[in-house]
Amino acid sequence: MLHHLEFEQWVPFPVERVFAFFSNPENLPRIMPPASHTKLIALNRKPAPPPPPGSAGDKAAGVGSTIATSFRVFPFLPLRAQWIARITEFEWNHYSADVQDRGPFKNWHHRHEFRAEARAGVVGTLVRDVIDYEVGFGFLGAIANALLVRRQMQSTFTQRHQTLPKLLS
Repeated sequence: MLHHLEFEQWVPFPVERVFAFFSNPENLPRIMPPASHTKLIALNRKPAPPPPPGSAGDKAAGVGSTIATSFRVFPFLPLRAQWIARITEFEWNHYSADVQDRGPFKNWHHRHEFRAEARAGVVGTLVRDVIDYEVGFGFLGAIANALLVRRQMQSTFTQRHQTLPKLLS
């Protein structure tokens, strides 16, 4: 069964800065909850197209890049799982997307969208995450999603909403 989640967060930083942060896979462990102990274990970075003027993109991962991470499935247990994601879409300061090549889901597609937006006279960036995923395992997967997976993803993005402004400062 396919599941769909969307998360939005506005941050008071220019879109070029926010996109550069997200397009650098080395920042991924920094936005994950500390209890997951996420580690970047391998990175096969393919070059991104040249950045537009005013964009910092020397560490951006372009289409075809693969990112391997490991993380704790359950924070209270030392068991680790691997996740290999591949960048499939990339447009400077607008969006990027990744799919899971290997990991805990049957299917995974995550699109990161970025839009300049002013709020209360402050120019910032609206970060939007659109996630389509399948847990797999039929009825058992549906139960796992309802009891654990969906909540864990919501918790992960809640944590990111708290952490991201500090990381961008």
